[in-house]
Amino acid sequence: MWIRINNINLDIDEDLSNLNKIASKKLKIKDSDIKELRVVKESIDARKKNNIKFNYAIDVKCDNAERIVKKINSNDVKIEEKVYAPEFTFGTEKLQKRPIIIGMGPAGLFAGLIMAQKGYKPIIFERGEDVDARTASVDNFWNQGKLNTESNVQFGEGGAGTFSDGKLTTRIKDIRCDYVLRELVNHGAPEEILYMAKPHIGTDILKVVVKNIRKRIIELGGEVKFNSKLEDIIVKNNEVQEVVVNGQKIPCDVLILAIGHSARDTYEMLFRRGIFMSPKPFAIGFRVEHKQDLINENQYGSYKNHPRLKTAEYKLTHTAKCTGRGVYSFCMCPGGHVVASASEENTVVVNGMSNYKRNNINANSAIVASVRPEDFGSDSPIAGIEFQRKYEKLAFELGGKNYNAPVQLVEDFLNDRKSKKLKGIEPSYTPGVEFSDLRNCMPNYVVNSIKEAMPVFNRRIHGFAEGGAIFTGVETRTSAPVRINRNEEDVSISTKGLYPAGEGAGYAGGIISAAVDGLKVSETIMKKYNIPNY
Repeated sequence: MWIRINNINLDIDEDLSNLNKIASKKLKIKDSDIKELRVVKESIDARKKNNIKFNYAIDVKCDNAERIVKKINSNDVKIEEKVYAPEFTFGTEKLQKRPIIIGMGPAGLFAGLIMAQKGYKPIIFERGEDVDARTASVDNFWNQGKLNTESNVQFGEGGAGTFSDGKLTTRIKDIRCDYVLRELVNHGAPEEILYMAKPHIGTDILKVVVKNIRKRIIELGGEVKFNSKLEDIIVKNNEVQEVVVNGQKIPCDVLILAIGHSARDTYEMLFRRGIFMSPKPFAIGFRVEHKQDLINENQYGSYKNHPRLKTAEYKLTHTAKCTGRGVYSFCMCPGGHVVASASEENTVVVNGMSNYKRNNINANSAIVASVRPEDFGSDSPIAGIEFQRKYEKLAFELGGKNYNAPVQLVEDFLNDRKSKKLKGIEPSYTPGVEFSDLRNCMPNYVVNSIKEAMPVFNRRIHGFAEGGAIFTGVETRTSAPVRINRNEEDVSISTKGLYPAGEGAGYAGGIISAAVDGLKVSETIMKKYNIPNY
């Protein structure tokens, strides 16, 4: 039994060994009475730039834990017993066919892992390539401008999150998050992600982790098939009967649909097949780049080069009075670069990426404004897809029709003038960039919302909208434009046997929440169906 102690502060230069002494003092016991201590949360309090502190939550193990906690009677001291162990009663219905999972992003990957661990031997179909071949295809696009529409930043082993910062922060409060983090560590992620307040893995390490999870699924009897595209779903009497993958019909009892937020052709196929979907809001905008040193100095002041401090991040929000829309920073990538993320020909899409060390010279994040289904101008549930395409195609044209991205200095954007030269910040986007007027590839209400927000952000982070800060367009894939609606049992409300999951289904927003959703859906299936004997 562990005792959780929250809100322990250490000065920036204070040794971690002092945690034991502070814990024993808070618990009113001897240092030697603590048999084990582990850090479960570490965060930085940089509100006072001249007095930066680290805040910790720790677990300690000692005798008479319940009596000690009762005697202390503090909100910061409690018994910690919540550890997710994926144990549950299996169902009684029989599966005639192996579970099929479509997509190998976080939702599909963790659905496959937990089902393989429990003996269900799932088959995972991924339209893209394995992570090594996928990396080669992505590099070819970035360096040569040759897009592989089936294997790219959006599609392939690990999903879109593989080519990102590998952020593991989430707003959901679900005990399954612990399982996800521990399995990531078990398969090669740094152990610090278990306790850092803002954990991340980075693209370089995440590639290794997803490969190791795939190998484990196969070791446990699962199958993983790459370059295997879902082309159709055969439904009879409102129930899934078969899937069509690469022209081959495969009988199916249960189908986990974890397609990711960019599988537009799959959404369109589902719509034709009568799978119930609804439009959902998302956000669009641009990537902004600064020198990382500017962000470090704003966040840490004179401590910006302190060895204990990691590369600084930021999070900014504003509600635009002119439009009533939320404007916010999204997917901030410290020490990263802006990446070409198109998945369809003749479009330009940008995203951000960092490696584990976050040691590139520039920082970047998306600055986006919310868009709503009523903005799409159609009652169709997939109208948001065409909305995204429109602005991606405009960005392609502005960039020169060669996958170069349109760019504009922030100060020129705010003053409605096309930029003519850079001012100290080199755009990190490849294949290349073209000076443009970004008003020409974004709706007026988004432009006006961002124009109102940037001076506000500049007051919070000095220099944010000044100097050489540069916008690169366009960011359109912040989340799925569609929700594949499901009921309380995680089944499609229109189609039995179909289990929409993850970000592509509209039920998650990031690596951790998508992985957790994959676990939830898998648990639902396993609680209904017994361990099969194929």
